[in-house]
Amino acid sequence: MASSPFATFILLLMLWSFGHRLAAPAATLSREAVALLSLKADIVDETGHLDNWVDQTDAPTCSWNGVMCNASYAIVGLDISGMNLSGSLSPSIGQLNDLINVSVACNNFSGSLPIEITELANLHYLNISNNLFNGIFPRNISKLKSLQVLDAFNNNFTGELPLELSLLTSLRHLHLGGNFFTGVIHPQYGNIESLEYLALSGNGLTGRIPPQLGNLQKLEYLYIGYYNVFDGGIPAELGRLSNLVRLDVANSCLSGAIPPVLGSLSKLDSLFLQTNNLVGPIPPELGNLTNLRSLDLSNNRLTGVIPPELANLLKLELLNLFLNTLHGGIPSYIGDLPNLQVLTLWENRFEGPVPQHLGQNGQLLEVDLSSNYFTGPIPPDLCKGGNLKRLILLGNQFSGLIPTGLGSCPKLYRLRLGENQLNGPLPSGLLALSELSLLEAPSNNLSGILPEHIPMSSVLGSVDLSDNHFYGPLPSSIGNLGQVVDLHLSDNHFSGSIPQAIGQLRSLAKLSLSGNTLTGSIPLAISKCQSLTTLDLSRNQLDGEILVQLSDLNVLASLNLSRNHFSGPIPSSLAGMVTLTMADFSHNNLSGLIPDEGQFANFNHTSFDGNPMLCGKQVNCKALHLSNSTEVEEPKQSKSLIYGMSGLVVGLFILTVAAVVYVLRNERDKQFLWSLFKMNLLEKRWKLTAFERLDFNVNNVLDCLVDDNIIGKGGSGTVYKGLMPKGKMVAIKRLPAIRKGALDDDDFGFSAEMQTLGNIRHRHIVRLLGCCCNYDTNLLLYEYMPNGSLGELLHGPRGGSLNWVTRYRISVEAAMGLCYLHHDCTPMIVHRDVKSNNILLDSNYEAHVADFGLARTLHDAGKSESMSSVAGSYGYIAPEYAYTLKVNEKSDIYSFGVVLLELLTGKRPIEPEYGECVDIARWVQKQMLSKEGILEIVDGKMGLGSTSKQMQEALLLLKVALKCVADMPDQRPTMREVVQLLSDISKEHREHHITILASPPSPPDLICI
Repeated sequence: MASSPFATFILLLMLWSFGHRLAAPAATLSREAVALLSLKADIVDETGHLDNWVDQTDAPTCSWNGVMCNASYAIVGLDISGMNLSGSLSPSIGQLNDLINVSVACNNFSGSLPIEITELANLHYLNISNNLFNGIFPRNISKLKSLQVLDAFNNNFTGELPLELSLLTSLRHLHLGGNFFTGVIHPQYGNIESLEYLALSGNGLTGRIPPQLGNLQKLEYLYIGYYNVFDGGIPAELGRLSNLVRLDVANSCLSGAIPPVLGSLSKLDSLFLQTNNLVGPIPPELGNLTNLRSLDLSNNRLTGVIPPELANLLKLELLNLFLNTLHGGIPSYIGDLPNLQVLTLWENRFEGPVPQHLGQNGQLLEVDLSSNYFTGPIPPDLCKGGNLKRLILLGNQFSGLIPTGLGSCPKLYRLRLGENQLNGPLPSGLLALSELSLLEAPSNNLSGILPEHIPMSSVLGSVDLSDNHFYGPLPSSIGNLGQVVDLHLSDNHFSGSIPQAIGQLRSLAKLSLSGNTLTGSIPLAISKCQSLTTLDLSRNQLDGEILVQLSDLNVLASLNLSRNHFSGPIPSSLAGMVTLTMADFSHNNLSGLIPDEGQFANFNHTSFDGNPMLCGKQVNCKALHLSNSTEVEEPKQSKSLIYGMSGLVVGLFILTVAAVVYVLRNERDKQFLWSLFKMNLLEKRWKLTAFERLDFNVNNVLDCLVDDNIIGKGGSGTVYKGLMPKGKMVAIKRLPAIRKGALDDDDFGFSAEMQTLGNIRHRHIVRLLGCCCNYDTNLLLYEYMPNGSLGELLHGPRGGSLNWVTRYRISVEAAMGLCYLHHDCTPMIVHRDVKSNNILLDSNYEAHVADFGLARTLHDAGKSESMSSVAGSYGYIAPEYAYTLKVNEKSDIYSFGVVLLELLTGKRPIEPEYGECVDIARWVQKQMLSKEGILEIVDGKMGLGSTSKQMQEALLLLKVALKCVADMPDQRPTMREVVQLLSDISKEHREHHITILASPPSPPDLICI
């Protein structure tokens, strides 16, 4: 039946309505949503933070993660910071016209900043910090007339700072630190009179600090130090910044005096001028800064006394004046400062008594007065509030008793009182402190007996009470110090026998009981101390036979039993100890034949002198005439079998070599094999990940993987030199692919290096450009270093071209890179393979730390983590790492100390001239025993005269190196202290653009969490 016209109309209307609903989502998708989806298309979001950014009308953009709208549903904010995003920032961001606030901070965005961002006329806040953006900063940034905050900290921008920034009259906060900007601080910054926050730290700025900065009357925060190398001093015009709260011009090679006019900055709460070249006295006008909480003038050339006017700084919490040449006494008012927490005055020329009321405010956390000339008693109330953590007083002339209050100081973890004139007993309870990890009081006049009941200690790792007047027996409760690694009780008056409880010290690495009046035999339990590397029982009255079980100490390196009453033979089992490199049995009553195999073959007669009944090739036989010619002849059948097997192996080797030579006998065969290999590589799917804009592709990289381009080989991979199409040179490191589930200590390389270098940026750490990977192969792409590695240069034919100035500069720059890893990365990064071959040199011989294939992160500084095996390079591995498989940042410091010794000596870590199983650290320590030996340490190729200023500087570097290679981790400085010590060696070198700290601090409220 035919339908009526009305029915037909209804049917058509329904079809139209249905079709309209189907098309509605695409038709009504907002312009902002389209822009955001375009933005998302260029973002790599592996963790799914942007999953609810979807092409659907029922998912309003105002509900999308990171998107903020106003009451009219216009998008006014975009905050996608800290989402682990990568990729690039799309130009489509310029279509979000209503944006006021934008933050993409703390991600891994790369490429250039899109110029379209300058079309956001309403933008007030722009934070792109902590990413990998590169290229030139947009030149038309001045179009953002409403911009108040611009934070581009820690990216890879290059070139000079855009002068257009001076036209941003609304700008309140400018932070461009941590990039690679060069040039000068332009005077036009002084025209941005609304500016409240200026941070240009961490760049390569030069020239003078412009006086025009004094025009920024609203400025509250000024950060212009760190890596910037300024001529001249601090302009007096900065004293006009009446609203300034924080002034940080540290580590900038500044010279001249501190301007007294800085004392007019009445709102200042922090003044950081440390590690410069400032001279003259501390201006008394600084006493007008009554709001000051932190004053750091350390590591300069300041002279004079602490001015009395600083008594007005009643809010002061931190006073750092160390590493200057200040003199006089500590003014009494220092002890009256009610909020003082940190007082560090070490390495000056202070003298006289310390105010006895210091610490009565109950706020002290750290006091370091070491290496001065202080006299009199130690103030009794340093730990009155129970907050004291570090007390370092060594190298002075303090006298009297150790304050009893230190025995009940609950947070104290480091106590160093050595090289003074203290007397009396140890305070009761000192050995029982739950946080104390280091107790040092050697070379004093302390006396008394050790506590009979020493409680269990969980953290005490080092005890040094040597060269004092302690007496009485060693208590059996000494076994309760279960975590002690280093125990020095030598040169006292201890008597009685060594308690068997010593065997409970399973972490003990070094035990020194020499120079006492101990009697009896060596306790059998000592063989349970399986971590023991040094055992010194010399100069006592011990007797009996030498324990055969000493050979059970698998890592023992040094054994000194001299000047006792031991009798009987030297156990032959000791000769089989491959780790034993020093032994002294002299001046005992030993008899019999001296073993002449193993390490004993290397010991000379001084190790056995004073034992007339001993015989062997090392000493003249006086009592016995034993033949050393006894030899057991091997059965002829065994010899024949051995000779036959050896011949078979040699024959197979010759056939293999011949086959290889035949196949590779001409260039065409080489190219054929390479083409087959390359075809196999290309069969796999390659993925290129770039950390900055690259002008080449995977095929360009693969074309460079030929033998002629190899510039290095190591345990972590092969390195090729690659010339890219536009003339850019790169270094290509080829690694095996990661197997699924193989991220353990032994198969960590590619992932570790990617994760580490992908998240850190520092001038003295090699820059990772990108990576290529497929199932079979991983390729890391680095900036190319034309001068290769320090090791290759130092130990190669060009080693003589490295003069003292260059070597010194390399030492500071490499230290700064490692300091950044240890102190400015969260969590800290331990390199685990610090060596000269992993320090690369660019065209200007500037040092860059490289090769992070073994790097690990540590969440707790000072805490060791266990590894499944030893990783690193022979000669550089710290003793505690090799013996215990535990690693922390102090392992890196030991390795860096070896690098310093290489720079100083020109020798490799292992050389035949050192002797078997002796490394450079032990060789240098041996040379230190004589003046002539010390001078022989310094590389003659540098041509330093024995009395020259540069020779004196070299010997200061030697002192730093020896601190780094100390056997005990706790005795090594931190990497930050290493940088400070190195930087102070030559003030002249700091004038040649050497900066000191590892990186600028992040601004207070802009740290990535």
